[in-house]
Amino acid sequence: MAASEDGLELPRLPELFETSKQLLEEVEVTNEPTGSGTIQDKVFKGLDLLEKAAEMLSQLDLFSRNEDLEEIASIDLKYLMVPAFQGALTMKQVNPSKRLDHLQRAREHFINYLTQCHYYHVAEFQLPKTNNNTAEKNTASSSVAYANLVTMASQRKAKIERYKQKKEVEHRLSTLKSAVESGQADDEQVREYYLLHLRRWIGISLEEVESIDQEIKILREKDSSREASTSHSPLQDRPPVKSFILTRDKAQAKVFGAGYPSLATMTVSDWYEQHRKYGALPDQGIAKATSVDFRRVAQQQEDEEKEKEDDEKALHRAREWDDWKDTHPRGYGNRQNMG
Repeated sequence: MAASEDGLELPRLPELFETSKQLLEEVEVTNEPTGSGTIQDKVFKGLDLLEKAAEMLSQLDLFSRNEDLEEIASIDLKYLMVPAFQGALTMKQVNPSKRLDHLQRAREHFINYLTQCHYYHVAEFQLPKTNNNTAEKNTASSSVAYANLVTMASQRKAKIERYKQKKEVEHRLSTLKSAVESGQADDEQVREYYLLHLRRWIGISLEEVESIDQEIKILREKDSSREASTSHSPLQDRPPVKSFILTRDKAQAKVFGAGYPSLATMTVSDWYEQHRKYGALPDQGIAKATSVDFRRVAQQQEDEEKEKEDDEKALHRAREWDDWKDTHPRGYGNRQNMG
């Protein structure tokens, strides 16, 4: 890298990449809380270095859509991971008021990385849906349930496959790490080493995007429910009820008032009037019956009782008539015309 006019040499791309990578590793393996000042300083420093590295990559035009993966130099493959590192460090930022912004920014970085890897065919995987990719949602309502089941099954299968690939990649990386870092590996081993890293970060990015989408959904639902609760007008405010002693009359109120000066006193009538004023009585809001209503109800009850009594008398007479017929056969009293 050429020196600047004032004689200060700008950091080179390899230095920016290695320093930011080291900061990311320190943040991920530390036992300190993520929100501590030390960790957040490393996060901000790493993001600043990665931003400079991304600008430098754009200026150098190191990666072009007109070339294939085989045309990229082995030593330059690692720079494809810059967006993934940016997403990982962005997720480490701690600021509850800006959490949604951090999630969206991190998602953009991960999608950028996955898009590059998908274009260069680094590995076989399916790109996550972007915010603008909603065409697949316009399906018939009858097939939504079936589509959801198919999606869940495919996602589960993809997770299992990614887990198996992750174990294989980590095992292979452990065998190549010492040779590459010591400079004893040949170009083929270096290329395989960085391709394995790219595939490892593909799995990490897919998992992070899935987690981000779930958290964004929760945050938005939480915000919408909060807005809905604040939009409703509150009920009529009632004054707080203070402790008091309920007395039968004003004479008792004076007595208890003198004995318990810290407590307010009121008669039953005062209590009733206060509660009636604020609509706190049990019967308030219910239409009261008039004297005409009471007479009507009383007349209905009297008619029902009379009708019930008449029915009982008729039933009693019918039973007596049945009993008489049982003891007096037909023609019992007519003996004169018998031959």
